Amino acid sequence: MSFMLQEIEQQPAVLEKTFREEFKHFEDFRRRMAARPPSLVVLAARGTSDNAALFGRYLLETVTGLPVSLAAPSVSTLYRAQLRLENALVVGISQSGESTDTNLFLRAARDQGVMTVGVTNEAGSSITRVAQEIFLVHGGREKSVAATKTYTGQLLIMYLLAYALGAAFEPQILQQLAPAAARALRLKKQVVALSERYRFMSNAVVVGRGLNYANAFEFSLKLMETCYVVAERFSGADFQHGPIALVERGFPVIVFAPSGPTLAGTLKMLRKLRSLEAETLLITEAGNEEALSLATRSIGMKGTVTAFGCPEDLFTPIPYIIPAQLFAASLAAEKGLNPDQPRTLSKITKTV
Repeated sequence: MSFMLQEIEQQPAVLEKTFREEFKHFEDFRRRMAARPPSLVVLAARGTSDNAALFGRYLLETVTGLPVSLAAPSVSTLYRAQLRLENALVVGISQSGESTDTNLFLRAARDQGVMTVGVTNEAGSSITRVAQEIFLVHGGREKSVAATKTYTGQLLIMYLLAYALGAAFEPQILQQLAPAAARALRLKKQVVALSERYRFMSNAVVVGRGLNYANAFEFSLKLMETCYVVAERFSGADFQHGPIALVERGFPVIVFAPSGPTLAGTLKMLRKLRSLEAETLLITEAGNEEALSLATRSIGMKGTVTAFGCPEDLFTPIPYIIPAQLFAASLAAEKGLNPDQPRTLSKITKTV
């Protein structure tokens, strides 16, 4: 079994430990943020961590009302621009803690007297010496170049950050995400069998919207780096504003389709894709009968986490990415590739 598959299967334990070890720290941080609330959040990251930041933007804006910006680190590191970050909270996310441009962005913010937070899986890394507050993903060493358990760990940290910034949901609901991840892992046999059909796939589109938009980016990244599939990623809305012209008979389109605010638009898109005779692979709840009836192939999720007063899809991104991770690892094996060591890539990438 590849390290990637092993680490995918470790995710329930990583989520449980990360919540247990970090919750008290976030409770303290919540009190301090209430006393001095920011007016803006800026998230800085690269690669898979940048996809976690994209999720953080949708989550934080949805449940706290705070505007969130995704930093373009090159503005500071290459163009030497001095951003006016007064009353902002600047958060750097890095699996290794060694992302040079993320750390430089954090340092520039801290030099302005701005509150800085680092999110990493490595307690002794460079980011821990740059940011004022450090929140850890308790994932243990990640051996596969393709990040999986640290991505979902970072998503959990984003939920905890949302709670610290005033989100109304009860934090205990986050303890349900580890069991939800375990339920998603039970789909492994189905996903492995499904991947056989796509052995010769060389191009695809991955579509997600809202809180699962980041998962479309993350899934496409995994397909590109482990399977060498050219995978474009779009929101459901943007896809229909032009890129859908790519689609012809048999063209693979993979869609995240949870229940909730985005489902009506997704159903409209699926009807169009069906008329184009696309090869649609759907990740949705097992009970979404209309969506399932419109798909060529599907992965039916069971037992999703919901909370009263919250969007129905609020807690879907962590369990929904797991079958996608399994699919990428399984497809790599079908293609005779090693997902742990993608060509030309290393675990730590330093750019400025």
